[in-house]
Amino acid sequence: MPLRRRYPRDHAVAVTACLAAAVLVLTGCESDGGSKAADRTGPPVIAPGKPGEAARTLSPEEAAQKSDVSPPNSADFDYVRMMIEHHQQALVMTELAPKRAESAKVKRLAARIEAGQGPEIGTMRGWLKEHGGKKKGGDKDGHDHGDAPMAGMATEAQLKTLRAAKGKAFDELFLKLMITHHGGAVTMATDVLGQGNNVRVEQMASDVIAQQTSEIGRMRAML
Repeated sequence: MPLRRRYPRDHAVAVTACLAAAVLVLTGCESDGGSKAADRTGPPVIAPGKPGEAARTLSPEEAAQKSDVSPPNSADFDYVRMMIEHHQQALVMTELAPKRAESAKVKRLAARIEAGQGPEIGTMRGWLKEHGGKKKGGDKDGHDHGDAPMAGMATEAQLKTLRAAKGKAFDELFLKLMITHHGGAVTMATDVLGQGNNVRVEQMASDVIAQQTSEIGRMRAML
């Protein structure tokens, strides 16, 4: 029996609030060393219960074992494809930091983001390959909700301005754009927790929420 069902959005938001609260309690949590989503030693997966029931916490090992009985639905495929593109734009921005940023803290932050999101892209591409690369029941041309605008993405005009900025101007704009970018990723991850079905995707989304919520707090403190 599938583990995931479509839940009301407020239920997914409640899950996110719990994860965010947990992040605030933890200290020193960094995205250094690559993606935790790529192994089975990452954070636990919060599996929302049925309406009226408490959420369940699955270990990474339990999530991996249960993934075989939680076939992905269209929301899972949409999320993974969109998050790959979302992460790729983050890497476009972080690549500018070594030469254009003035603050050493901004440079280190950009390096952490790159070290974390680069491997996550590889993990998500591997997931897509494992599951056939596209959603089941998709349109004949392969298009789906993944073509919709993604939350938090910088516009081409904003990226052009960032590429032209240098020093303190770059630092400030980079932080503002990345805060918005991370916020969009958290929104997308929250949505798939309420709409998806695959436990492995849920694990990846939970990791995104935990890591990027923490990084948003750091970036706001740097402005």
